[in-house]
Amino acid sequence: MRFTISEMAKLANVTVRTLHYYDEINLLSPTEIAPDTGYRYYDGMAVERLQQILFYRELDFPLKEINKIMNSSDYKKETALIGQRELLLLRKKRLEDLICLLDANLKGENTMSFEEFDMSEIERTKEKYREEVEQKWGGTDAYKQSKERTELYKKEDWAAMMEKSKRIMKLFSEHRGEDPVSKEVQDLVKMWQDFITESYYVCTNEILAGLGEMYTGDERFTENIDEFGEGTAQFMGEAIKEYCKK
Repeated sequence: MRFTISEMAKLANVTVRTLHYYDEINLLSPTEIAPDTGYRYYDGMAVERLQQILFYRELDFPLKEINKIMNSSDYKKETALIGQRELLLLRKKRLEDLICLLDANLKGENTMSFEEFDMSEIERTKEKYREEVEQKWGGTDAYKQSKERTELYKKEDWAAMMEKSKRIMKLFSEHRGEDPVSKEVQDLVKMWQDFITESYYVCTNEILAGLGEMYTGDERFTENIDEFGEGTAQFMGEAIKEYCKK
């Protein structure tokens, strides 16, 4: 999969000048520049990166902040998507509330309300997200290694990884209610640890323990994991905790 700069601009509904500017500020560079013609080409990974940029733009993040987030050594796409989803849901709720207020006014109701215009919750969530990028993941060797490794992945590599991840999560969900210390469940934890090591970075027991706490302590991760069955995140967290005691 390869796109010229014109095709890329048309695909994303942005201008060619915008893509040139993103390259100038080191936010999105062409995958390849033909040495003879100077033509710029973008691959599938570049398309995914542009989509991430446009998610941030939709959420009114300044380009300077987007650049800082996406070029940090610890940038993790999954974490970014979860944060963006949370912010978009808040924005959706705000718009729905504003529409209800407009409908009430159209019906002639004298609704003296301004709560629907309040942006404070969205701004608080955005600030929380910024802080997580800066502090929670800041400068760790694991995420530097993850970034270096995943930059080499092609679209089919990501698809295979996601499929394997889903298979393991499904296995955890199928064992809910069983003893987390059982051999079968502990073997699943080892499988998950090996998957992270093979796919992203060397997942030590210390890192794994931190991930287990995050699966149950961060509602965004809990919600995603529990898509495989309610309680899957809690069960994974308990199984990982037992595994890391060894």
